[in-house]
Formats: sequence, structure tokens, C-alpha cells
Amino acid sequence: MQLLCKTLFVHPKLFTFLTICLSTLSLPALAQDNTGIEKEAIDVIWLATASALVFLMQAGFALLESGMSRAKNCINVVMKNYLDLCLGSLVFFLVGYGLMFGINDSGWFGTSHFAMYKVASWDYSFLLFQTMFAATAVTIASGAMAERTLFRGYLWGAVVITGLIYPVFGSWAWGSFYQGSGWLAELGFIDFAGSSVVHSVGGWCALAAIMVLGPRLGRFSNKGEVRDIPGHNLNFVALGGLILWFGWFGFNGGSTTSADVSIGLINLNTQLAAASGAVGALIAGKLYGNRTLVTSIINGSLAGLVGITAGCSSMEPIFAIVTGLSAGIIAYAADCTMRKMRLDDVVGAVSVHGVAGAWGTLCAGLFFAEDMFNPAIIMVQLIGIIACFIWTFGTAFVTFTFIHKLGKLRVSSIDEQRGLDFAEHSEIAYPEFSFKTAYSKDALDAINKQR
Repeated sequence: MQLLCKTLFVHPKLFTFLTICLSTLSLPALAQDNTGIEKEAIDVIWLATASALVFLMQAGFALLESGMSRAKNCINVVMKNYLDLCLGSLVFFLVGYGLMFGINDSGWFGTSHFAMYKVASWDYSFLLFQTMFAATAVTIASGAMAERTLFRGYLWGAVVITGLIYPVFGSWAWGSFYQGSGWLAELGFIDFAGSSVVHSVGGWCALAAIMVLGPRLGRFSNKGEVRDIPGHNLNFVALGGLILWFGWFGFNGGSTTSADVSIGLINLNTQLAAASGAVGALIAGKLYGNRTLVTSIINGSLAGLVGITAGCSSMEPIFAIVTGLSAGIIAYAADCTMRKMRLDDVVGAVSVHGVAGAWGTLCAGLFFAEDMFNPAIIMVQLIGIIACFIWTFGTAFVTFTFIHKLGKLRVSSIDEQRGLDFAEHSEIAYPEFSFKTAYSKDALDAINKQR
């Protein structure tokens, strides 16, 4: 050892040469480690960005739903959107995420990772993204129920949707993030970003709610005549639709959960389906002999977006156009059918999210690029669609019926006529246009005494 040290001291060039050799031997391992760390960091950045895009969809829903409502109810609609996001995020963190993605050995629901604490960094990133999805699912029902629902009753329903209804079906379709899987996922069910898991769940919850609630005052005559109740701000509706469209690039593209080269195809399919969905609604309107309405065209593009969500990663662009076009037509027809059935959906949530979501889930099986029109794949998709409806509609109907029996779901007739902004929140959106006799302090005090 002493001889080696003396040799290296006397010959510094030899010492340098040996140092470089040893460093070179360790470089491959270091490079591999750094590459893995950098890849995870890039994936987290993309997932966090996609989460922000999906979060922005809440602004889109608030604008679209409040714009389709009357001026006297628009603050109430915005407040429901705002607070179901807040409550839903907390409930999903505490309960929903564990039911949906926890260890699932039974195939029915998860049993771990409730209120996660001291877990891996990636787990927190995934939880953030999935929280945004849960918030999207619950806020779909708020627009359908608008203008006649008690604020606190709606929030109770929102808690049940994010804490039970949505995560349980999600566990069936998407399986566990840790161990085990859902029974639908084991069958090979295709729903990449949630045409059924998110949108049909929200749509069927909305259907159950409006069936329990009943229509708004004056919506239908005693003879069954449909009376239009137009929204107060179509500019809000258009802006909300565009914001939702923008956020959908994070909704679908982010579902890769990594910065993957497939994002380009996914978001291209998203764009084409949205555009063709609007065209589909345009065609359907002409076939029905109706005028071209802003609300119909925007709902058509949203139906296209909902429809492509299941198969955006496994479908060629030409079939994304077919999916979006047909979803726009089907959603328009479904909305007309809802009116004939005297079901009052203020924003068309059931047709856009429930019906178009189910159709898009079926299209994901029909146009699966690797094996198109395979009867076995199509059958699995149909099983998933039926299971989604039975579970979601059934549990939501029981939930809203229970709330209604407690007298906490439908507002009084006088409050509905005055407007929920004033009756529920003691605020109005446009005070400069209000009548002092209707919105005076004395009138407010009189209402508060009745509570």
C-alpha cells in the first residue's frame, strides 16, 4: 500500500488516469439513475399541468350552467359549482380515493389509502389528478337540477356522489392503483379517460335527481306542452363551452399519467370529435326542423368530447370524427326525448353526459384500432354501460329520494319564483336591474323569519 501511494505521488499523471477510469466505470449507473429521476419529474410536471387544465373546467361548468339559467338563479348555480368542488375534494381525499384506487382484492372496491399520509411523491400527484376528475363528475348534476334545488340538499347529494357513487364504479372500471383490480377492468372494459366512469356517472346522477325533483314551475303545461325557459346569458354559455373544450385536452391527454408520445393522437382525436359533435348537432337540428341554437351547437361539441373520452387513445382519427358526429346527433335526439317525457334538465346534462357517455363507451369497443368490431369486446362494453346505469342511477335515486323525504331537496314555490340567489344567499347577480319592492330588506327579513 505504501509503495502504491509513493508511486501515485511520484507519478501524478498515473493518479489522474486511474481516477478517470474509475469515474467512467460509475457513469452508466449514475446516468441511468438520473434518467429515471428526470423522467419521473417530467411526468409529474405534465400530470400537474393536466390537473390544472381539468380544474379550469370548473370555470367552464360555472359559466355554462349559470348562463343557461335565469338571472335570478345564476349566483346559486355558481355557488353550487364552487362548493361541490371544495367539499368533493375533501371527501374524495378522505374516502373516495381509497374506495376507488386502494387495494382491491374483492374486485368491488378499494380498502386502503384513505386520507393518504406519508406515501410516495407519485401517489400525491396521482391523487391530485383524480381529485379533479371526481370534481367533474359531481358538478355535472348541478346544472340539470338548477333553479329549484335547495342549496344544502344539493351539497348532501354531492358528498354521496364523490364519497360513494363515483369511486365505487370507478374501482370496477379502472381497478386498483396498488393491488388487485376491478371486475370490469378484469373483463377488459375500455374507458380510457371516463366516458362512463366520469360522464355517464354524472349524467345518470342528474337523471335520478331531476326525476325526484320534478320540473320547474311553468316548464310544462297541464296538456303536456313544453314551454321554453331561456337562459339569461348566452355569451356565458359560449365562453363556458370553449373553456370546457380547452380543459378537455388535460382531461384526455393527462389520462396517460405520463409525458408520453401518444398525447398527440389523444388530443387530436379530442379536437376532431368536439368539432364533429357540433356538426352533428347542426345536422340533427335540421332533421328535426328546428332553428340553429347556440345552446344546441355547444352541447353538440360537448357531446362529442364526452363520446371520445373513452376511446381517444385507441381509435384512429377518422373514427374519432364518426364518434363525435354520432354523439352530437344522439345527444340532440335524447334531449328532445327528455322534453317529451316531461323531464326538466336545465342544461341538457343527461343527454350530453349520460347518453353521449354511454354511446362513446360503446364506440370505444366498436372502433378499437387493434381489433375493430370484435363482438367479445363490444359485449364487455355493453356490460359496463349497463352496470354503470344500474349502480349509479339506483344509488343516486335512493339518495335524492331520501333527501327529498327529509324536505331538504326542493325549494318552496315562493322561493322559486323570487329566485334562489335572493332566497338562498341574500344576494343578486345584477342589483342595478332589480326592483326595490321585490328585493328590499323588509322582504328579506320576512323570508328569514319563515325559516
